Amino acid sequence: MSDSTPGAPEPTASTSTVETSEPAWRRVLRGPLGRNVGLVLALVLIVAAGAVTAGNDFTSWNNALVILRQASIIGVISIGMTLVITAGGIDLSVGSVLGLASIVATLDATQAFVRESHWVVMIIIAIAVGITAGFINGVVIAYGRVAAFMATLAMLVAARGLAEILAERRTLIVGSRPFIDFMNADYIGVDVLIWIFIIVAAAGWILLNRTTFGRRTVAIGGNREAARLAGINVNRHMVWLYLIAGLTAGIAAVMMLGRTTAGTSTHGTLYELDAIAAVVVGGTLLIGGRGTIVGTVFGVLIFATLTNVFVQNNLPSSVQAVAKGAIIVIAVLLQQRFARRETRT
Repeated sequence: MSDSTPGAPEPTASTSTVETSEPAWRRVLRGPLGRNVGLVLALVLIVAAGAVTAGNDFTSWNNALVILRQASIIGVISIGMTLVITAGGIDLSVGSVLGLASIVATLDATQAFVRESHWVVMIIIAIAVGITAGFINGVVIAYGRVAAFMATLAMLVAARGLAEILAERRTLIVGSRPFIDFMNADYIGVDVLIWIFIIVAAAGWILLNRTTFGRRTVAIGGNREAARLAGINVNRHMVWLYLIAGLTAGIAAVMMLGRTTAGTSTHGTLYELDAIAAVVVGGTLLIGGRGTIVGTVFGVLIFATLTNVFVQNNLPSSVQAVAKGAIIVIAVLLQQRFARRETRT
């Protein structure tokens, strides 16, 4: 026989949850949508500041394309960086790998082979260099048990040095005119570089949000040991992540060659820091466990638009650096606050 009073409603888990749950609007603001709304507002404020200070020169369609074109190369690198950081890793070598790939793709031997075959070979070689560097990073980190910071720092130094040796500190010119024409063409009024960024971002979003690979990436970043006990091959997965980061660096090298028509060991200098900044501002946790491709895209656009506003107003690069630094600090502080609040919840 039940001890409860006949007719009295019994408490259930669902009613208790409803009584203690927070308002729906607050849950929305704490989630991905709320974070993206904040990024959109920040971008709108920067655009408004540019429109007020620079006028029609800033608000023109041509200037919008300039911003997107400038954001595209960093944007592609940032997509790969997002996946790595989501899993709790870091890659400091992507900028140097970009420079090395641009050199290898413009060596005399490579250009001679391109003249005898097709300019697509140059793209394949640049991407192959990026993939190889990413694979080495992944193996050293996953199976060599070297900290990601140190392993990729070593690759940063080695790749830059190898690029200087191969180029003999010279600027190597792209000799294929069809390649240059293709990379500087536009479709539906939008440059090829921008289309590449859109395609890579879309592929990254699908990979992170709609595949088992993405779910495993988030799980590894949240708790590596728990992911291993759940049956995920963590080492192999990390190798794949760094390989993808190298792939995006190789694609960015191809884009850089198309934009500058030359390969040099200085290509990609400090790009890794710009990519990390865009990823962090976009809402991906530096400690791993949460990543957002959409947020990364907004982070890239925020920095690119901010740079354009400074250029339009003839402000020195030192002011740009201070502003970027302040934005990064604010983003990290907000991340820590949200992380503590989610932990309490």
